[in-house]
Amino acid sequence: MKRAGPGPTNHPTDHPTASHPRGLAALSRPRAALSRRRAGVSRGGRRRAARAGQYLALLGYLVFLAFPLLWLVSTAFKPPTELATLHPTWLPERPTLDNFRRAFDEQPLLRAAGNSLLTAGSAAAISVLIATPMAYVMARHRSALSRAATGWVVVSQAFPFVLVIIPLFLILKEFRLIDEPAGLVLVYVVWSLPFALWMLAGYVRAVPPELEEAAAVDGAGRLRTLVSVTAPLLAPGIVATALFTFITAWNEFFFALVLLKTPEKQTMPVVLTHFIGTEGVADLGPLAAAALLATLPSLVLFAFIQRRITGGLLAGAVKH
Repeated sequence: MKRAGPGPTNHPTDHPTASHPRGLAALSRPRAALSRRRAGVSRGGRRRAARAGQYLALLGYLVFLAFPLLWLVSTAFKPPTELATLHPTWLPERPTLDNFRRAFDEQPLLRAAGNSLLTAGSAAAISVLIATPMAYVMARHRSALSRAATGWVVVSQAFPFVLVIIPLFLILKEFRLIDEPAGLVLVYVVWSLPFALWMLAGYVRAVPPELEEAAAVDGAGRLRTLVSVTAPLLAPGIVATALFTFITAWNEFFFALVLLKTPEKQTMPVVLTHFIGTEGVADLGPLAAAALLATLPSLVLFAFIQRRITGGLLAGAVKH
């Protein structure tokens, strides 16, 4: 009878991976790769969720901004029966142009638009002509004067209209500029100049000084450098500043109401108040139609020059 020998023992060193560290590394690599893939998927999901949240927030903001304009357009085309209903609809069921006809019949809208165009356009042009060289000096030559001008820009924006209207009225009365479009243009220029100066100074700082230095090395004088190098690069900033100045003056109501008394000289925002009766009841249809017409110049102007605003500031900076 044979005696059975001792069976195989499970010694730790007998496992193929125990004496071969490379085997352990080979087994751990798939696990690490799997964990990395899971982490990448998780990060990608979080990025997609954050991007979707940003798009939703942007869409909500656009709807918030566009709703008043859309409601104004809808109201302008509604007949009186739909305007008087207790359950208004989003869109006019029977669109009509009668509100526009009544608006032109009841108030001199064309004359008011011409007055607004004259005052707003003059204020924008004068403000840009004054602010452009001042902004260049502020941005390129830092001194106590430029710092004081910057402080004036910030402080001037904190004063409300009501606080300055009385001394402003007395000053304009001394110069016989009450009830004169020139007086209103002067007020708009003074009021918008700090903002125009601050805005243009930021554009000037964005222009690399090395471009002006390169022009000086090529033999260009100071004036030639400003006209041929700096001014073309500031064109988007000048256009944007003129646009915002024009829109501010076009929509301004308080100064125009106080300083212009003759009906033939009143601007569009003041004429719009004539659609409200003595008891505070508004003729809603013609008022919405006139207000829609008053917003069109700003929208058309912005759509016409928006490419200049969004264009690169340093477009054309390559030397030919």
